[in-house]
Amino acid sequence: MGGISSDNVHGLVLAVSSSVFIGSSFIIKKKGLKKAGTTGLRAGSGGYSYLYEPWWWAGMVAMIVGEIANFAAYAYAPAILVTPLGALSIIFSAVLAHFILEEKLHIFGMLGCVLCVVGSTTIVLHAPQERIIHSVKEVWQLATEPAFVVYACIVVVLVVLLIFRYVSRYGKTHMVVYIGICSLMGSLTVMSVKAVGIGLKLTFSGKNQFIYFHTWFFTVVVASCCLLQINYLNKALDTFNTAVVSPVYYVMFTSLTILASMIMFKDWDSQNASQIATELCGFVTILSGTFLLHKTKDMGNSTPMEAPVFSSPRHRSLNSG
Repeated sequence: MGGISSDNVHGLVLAVSSSVFIGSSFIIKKKGLKKAGTTGLRAGSGGYSYLYEPWWWAGMVAMIVGEIANFAAYAYAPAILVTPLGALSIIFSAVLAHFILEEKLHIFGMLGCVLCVVGSTTIVLHAPQERIIHSVKEVWQLATEPAFVVYACIVVVLVVLLIFRYVSRYGKTHMVVYIGICSLMGSLTVMSVKAVGIGLKLTFSGKNQFIYFHTWFFTVVVASCCLLQINYLNKALDTFNTAVVSPVYYVMFTSLTILASMIMFKDWDSQNASQIATELCGFVTILSGTFLLHKTKDMGNSTPMEAPVFSSPRHRSLNSG
């Protein structure tokens, strides 16, 4: 496969498999959330009746399988290759939502899917090689460098601010609140997942990494962040259109994860300006595709189904007047 390393190929296969399962999980979980909402308090209103709904658990199983594949992908390939391939889950989710949940996907949405595929292919063909790491302690050294410590602190402060100040005020009308929490924590989750994945990979090769506290620290971070993300992702799915949640979550999560990876793993240090520019073009192409999916979600409908992502109640009243 040209200049693509064997590790990157392994990461690519795992990432694509992950996208199929995760894309399916959005739809299955949404179906469960809708059924649970008819018998109890909706997740968007703080309820947990979905925990008794088999469809929601089926979606969780699909998501777990997808996340395990995604987890393994990060052990083989750099985040700048694995994370953007999440666009494939958007395509799968949007198509399934069209047929199963009757959330319409129109011609421009289909064009958005094509753009996502083209952008993903561009990134795959020009992705940097995975950094060679011999111990989890090396990852710890990267994570404790001043630049990444500052980034992590900023993320934690923003998440705390969103949860305690903005969720109660704007969570049900502004998707960016719920998705922002998921995406910010997601960028730290991916860095920790990569550390644990590398630890497992080295352990299976005969170099036990679980004798170091660093590996367990990263494991605790992964578990804590994932629980937080699941809670607020459920709220977003229950409150807003799935065909919008998926692309907006992808854009924010991928952008922040690539930023975190650049700061921590310095993925672009081994590449020239042409390679970096090509990867950025691929990423912008994917963003264009997700934008089309978002903007065409209500084409053909008489009235919009959901609130905008960023607009205020006053702005909406002016538009409807």
